[in-house]
Amino acid sequence: MLCVNNYSQKYIDKCRSRVAAQVFAYKSLVATARNQSAPTDEPLLKAAIETFEPHFFNNIVLALDSYFVHRARAMERKDGNPLNEVRMLCNSMLNNNNRMCADKTITFDPAKFVLKYRVGDEMKLNEADFNLLSSAFFAEIESKYL
Repeated sequence: MLCVNNYSQKYIDKCRSRVAAQVFAYKSLVATARNQSAPTDEPLLKAAIETFEPHFFNNIVLALDSYFVHRARAMERKDGNPLNEVRMLCNSMLNNNNRMCADKTITFDPAKFVLKYRVGDEMKLNEADFNLLSSAFFAEIESKYL
């Protein structure tokens, strides 16, 4: 497929809605599990959620990127914006066992990144991390590709 220079607001909203539905499903699952568990099960449930959460949200980052995978790199730029961060996170997840790795084509300054990961850090996103990242990502998509 050729690179994409613009996305319609309808498409962006549809993607945002898909992401919101996935986060809602996660929150519903966690709430139901908490409501159904006995107080004595709380430590086990907490450990299970803490184990599951980063896998779930790391994978949603991959899905988020895939919705816009053909975005034009020239329009994305290479200045360390949220689109670059998501690209680096995905490459690191897929090719470096969830450890942040540098990308020679992107100006990498962890201080400018939403999640502040440094090279070598293990990426374990939680719900709050993902919400910050996805909000910044969608804002950047709208500012550059709408």
